[in-house]
Formats: sequence, structure tokens, C-alpha cells
Amino acid sequence: MLELSSRGTYALLAVFELALAYEVGEPLQIKELASRQNIPDRYLEQLLATLRRRGLVKSQRGARGGYLLARPPNFISLWEIMETIEGEECEQTSPTESTLELSLIREVWTKATCQVENTLRTISLKDLCENRALRQATLMYYI
Repeated sequence: MLELSSRGTYALLAVFELALAYEVGEPLQIKELASRQNIPDRYLEQLLATLRRRGLVKSQRGARGGYLLARPPNFISLWEIMETIEGEECEQTSPTESTLELSLIREVWTKATCQVENTLRTISLKDLCENRALRQATLMYYI
């Protein structure tokens, strides 16, 4: 099935954490990000470097340095993150498939992949943050 890889999951968790901290404007250090989301430090460094090269996050040097989102959370879609990390895009089926059956299967798979891509393009980090806030509100217990 169309599955979310551990690489994609870790990248989304890290960027989600940066989105939650966006309003404060303070960078988050790798150790803090890794600890909050239980991501291996070295792996997180690689992911953040990839995201930085693509312009999704920026790094700040110094004692109070770390990582921040490069743009507001409402201007970063989940697809942009996934495409950066996974490098996959919706592709059209090749007209020179070896069999009719294989061609039909790939055509259906391409449609499904395109639908996932289109959905992820419409969901921003801000949407995730807002959904998180709503769920936290419903989970509160009143004494």
C-alpha cells in the first residue's frame, strides 16, 4: 500500500514541532526536537539539512541557535515536505507497458498516488497545528 516511511514520518514530526514553535520565534535545537518526538539525533540532522536546502527550514547559529521554519506554517504543505524527503511525484503511466494488465494496474496506482498528492497539497502545517489544538481541547478533563 501507499505507506509513510520512517524518514517521512520523522520529517513531518520535526517540521510539525517547528510549526508549533513558530509564533514564539525561538529556534529549536536538534536535541530538543529529537527528544520531543523521539527521533534519533543524527537522523534528524540529515533530515533537517535536506529540508534546509529546499528552503523549508532555516538554521540559526550561536548559543541560542537551532532550527526554525523558513516560512509561516500556512505556506508549507505536507506534500512539499514529503516531496522533499521522499522525492516522489505523481507520474503518468508509460504508454509502452509490457502488457495490457500491467498498464491498467499502473494506471490505477498512478490515480491513487495522484489523489494522495492532491490531498497533501491542500493540508498545511497550520492545519495540523489547528487540528492538534482542537483535539487537545476535547481531551481536557475538568475537575
